[in-house]
Amino acid sequence: MLEIRNLSVGYSAAPIFTDLSVTFANGRITGIIGPNGAGKSTMIKGALGLIKTQRGTATFCGQALSKQRGNIAYVEQHNDLDLSFPINVFDFVLSGTYAQLGLFKSPGKREHQRALAALERVNLSAFRNRQIGGLSGGQLQRVFVARAIAQDADLVILDEPFVGIDMHSEQQIMTVLHEWRDAGKTVIVVHHDLNKVSAYFDDLVILNHGLMASGPVAATYTAANIERTFSSDLSALLFTKGGDQYA
Repeated sequence: MLEIRNLSVGYSAAPIFTDLSVTFANGRITGIIGPNGAGKSTMIKGALGLIKTQRGTATFCGQALSKQRGNIAYVEQHNDLDLSFPINVFDFVLSGTYAQLGLFKSPGKREHQRALAALERVNLSAFRNRQIGGLSGGQLQRVFVARAIAQDADLVILDEPFVGIDMHSEQQIMTVLHEWRDAGKTVIVVHHDLNKVSAYFDDLVILNHGLMASGPVAATYTAANIERTFSSDLSALLFTKGGDQYA
């Protein structure tokens, strides 16, 4: 279980959120939703120690995240990466094995086989020698997922993985997420498409400069919570008057 406790983050004295506490269960796919600028990615980066925080702790299975780097796979947003970097698809996926290697050790046969198997899993073996900047959006996202597969971490966090990709790639990625969940991993997805919440996630965290709601999707993804977090107009679009979500 990932536990975030009393996390506070702010810029130029303006708080993004204060004393945010939330848990993410093992063997579940948890979506994180909220308006633009609500603090979704900030919460993840703060918990991982990628940005400065004012206070708070984050632990996974009772141990600080700072001591579990090799057991955390973080798939960041496309626009956070330099796609002109001269690395091909295979070497990028292979880099997912580095976190579990000892100091000064290089990937061996076992790591190369893991990288090849990961590329095969996302149907991109034929692209192994292509520079990562030469891929389509969907192919690139599948390469990011392949890198996480090669890492074989118990905590997997994906930040907006479905932005700008084709439906085929999206479905392939969801299949991998289901496999991770069924293997007992903790899977967390920052997400933007509210129409797919019920289909994609087991649990849901709703943020808007603080925690608005969290829990199983059936109990959390409600018209009232969407209205309180986003707007009454969006809530009306997503839900019928009786409270049943549109298909």
